[in-house]
Amino acid sequence: MLTAADAGDAAALLAAVPAGRRVALVDPRFVGHVHALRLGLTDPRFPAATVPGALTAQAEARPALVRALQRTTAAVGAGAPTAEPEAGAETAPQTAAEPTTGQATGQTAAPAADPAPEDPTLHGRIAAALEAEGTPVHRPALGSLVAAVPADAEQEAAAVAGLTSVDDEAVRLRSAVKAHDGFFTTFCISPYSRYIARWCARRGLTPNQVTTASLITALVAAGAAATGTRGGYVAAGILLLVSFVLDCTDGQLARYSLQYSTMGAWLDATFDRAKEYAFYAGLAIGAVRGGDDVWTLALGAMVLQACRHVVDFSFNEANHDAVANTSPTAALSNKLDSVGWTVWARRMIVLPIGERWAMIAVLTALTTPRIVFYALLVGCSLAACYTTAGRLLRSLTRKARRTDRAAQALADLADSGPLAQAVAAVAPGLRGAFTVPAAALLGALVMIGSALFLPYGSWLTVAAAGVYVLLSGLAVARPLKGALDWLVPPVFRAAEYVTILVLAARSDVPHAVPAAFGLVSAVAYHHYDTVYRIRGGTGAPPGWLVRTIGGHEGRTALVAVLAAVLTHASGFTTALTALAVAVALVVLVESIRFWVSSSAPAVHDEGELA
Repeated sequence: MLTAADAGDAAALLAAVPAGRRVALVDPRFVGHVHALRLGLTDPRFPAATVPGALTAQAEARPALVRALQRTTAAVGAGAPTAEPEAGAETAPQTAAEPTTGQATGQTAAPAADPAPEDPTLHGRIAAALEAEGTPVHRPALGSLVAAVPADAEQEAAAVAGLTSVDDEAVRLRSAVKAHDGFFTTFCISPYSRYIARWCARRGLTPNQVTTASLITALVAAGAAATGTRGGYVAAGILLLVSFVLDCTDGQLARYSLQYSTMGAWLDATFDRAKEYAFYAGLAIGAVRGGDDVWTLALGAMVLQACRHVVDFSFNEANHDAVANTSPTAALSNKLDSVGWTVWARRMIVLPIGERWAMIAVLTALTTPRIVFYALLVGCSLAACYTTAGRLLRSLTRKARRTDRAAQALADLADSGPLAQAVAAVAPGLRGAFTVPAAALLGALVMIGSALFLPYGSWLTVAAAGVYVLLSGLAVARPLKGALDWLVPPVFRAAEYVTILVLAARSDVPHAVPAAFGLVSAVAYHHYDTVYRIRGGTGAPPGWLVRTIGGHEGRTALVAVLAAVLTHASGFTTALTALAVAVALVVLVESIRFWVSSSAPAVHDEGELA
């Protein structure tokens, strides 16, 4: 910590701090809670942040901070007091023991406070100068926490009174819990998991370590289910709940200790799906050992869940920045949210991850894998109908104009490969309000219908795949800016996943459905990875990756060809397995390279219930 005599001295001290280090300016008159300073000075996700009386800048914002301080000094006079700038410390002295790097485990930043009246202090002026230059300055919502620079004895007494009346540790624990979560998580997990998070923080554990522990626990649960014994099923149900507790804990630990990182974002974005789908596979293996083959049900449950997610992702990407984004349906939804019980009822209807995992765990322990999958299929189907119907109503009743960014996001989520892109390059494009989703739906129905009703291995199914390629290209020939164009990616996902499922199930080839499970898992990972990259603002995976793995239409056509060529031969299972391994290797290597790179964004899922 270095002490500056005035603003001019502070500017000189800041300029002398080695590049690459975070710096902080703290007014010596600052009165406030330690956690208020943590929120303002130690969150690694923002280039610059401020609370009254304190301001921090990371390495990328350092030059802008020096310039802002120099301009402010020129405006207010070099002799203006700035007092104790931490020009060289990583954090303020009150937070020197706090870790400043870590992971993001599915969380967003604390919601930014509403624009406050202009801060007349030197730190407020510097923050305003930073923003005027184009550097965003994060202002965390402090709530009941105190952070002030008293101008006189009366203000100081008021600040001290507020300081002593609020327990900042209690506030810190409360704020560690996600603001909007499901009923089961809110009332059955979070009341005690927050204390587990604090226990972990005090022992130096990181969110990444807790996330990894959650994954390992879920994999052990899947292994227990794979034994096919009642004891194994009971242990699997208990371990799955323990895994979910740890899954909640890692995010609460990240918020409690302000540990966020791109690696954590990647782990959180992928491990939840990996844990759930691995458990499905464990249940299917256990059922087979007990003489009941439920692989088709397991793959069906995974397909349904993945399609539910892409409906959520596609709708949100299409509408989060739409202009004139209002509708009577949205107004009704907001009105219902003002009635307490309807909020919880609506959150439970969508069968979020907490309720879903609790149902899976209890049914696994008490019943059979077949019943577990029946319950999943029925529950997720009802949830999908409810959410999709509401989004269709919103889309039809709102008068929203899609932005270019939203259209590009939908095009990226469509995952069109070389075949569809070649068609789109020469096609004139479809006109009309609903022709684009209609064309995509028609193509999906032709593809799925041929796989279901034509003789297995028929070359007519391959011809249907050609029709699917043509209609897929037509659907993406124009920007996806229509009211219902957000349906295009979910329709493509359903067409590809269901076609693979149906052809594998109808093949009567040993182990074809487990091989198809692996293929859909690899492709679904690619699609989830695409979503989280778009959310991070870096766009979709590189074009070469999509071309290499063929796009949705290329993979669908290839599986149809393999079914025709390898009819009733064990080679079909081998081909599906080889395709699954090839896709998994390509997408995993590229995904790992991206997420561990310095350019990868921190992605958070605050409020996501799926």
